[in-house]
Amino acid sequence: MRCPVDNEILVMADRSGVEIDYCPKCRGVWLDRGELDKIIERSSTAAPAPSAVPNAPPRSQYDQQPRKKKRDSLLSELFDF
Repeated sequence: MRCPVDNEILVMADRSGVEIDYCPKCRGVWLDRGELDKIIERSSTAAPAPSAVPNAPPRSQYDQQPRKKKRDSLLSELFDF
């Protein structure tokens, strides 16, 4: 199968038990019917729930402002190629 963007041959890869097609040149990802649902389903069951730390040390004066961490998207966590 060829990439619809740049006509390169797509490479098949297995991610979390789901076979995906991606273009090594433009890094486009193509999923067949139902594959996105499988990826979402498996990522929601694999993600552990955050737990509170009961005896966390107090913050120093420099750590008063909570740092905002850029949240990675679901796809960036799955596709590390």
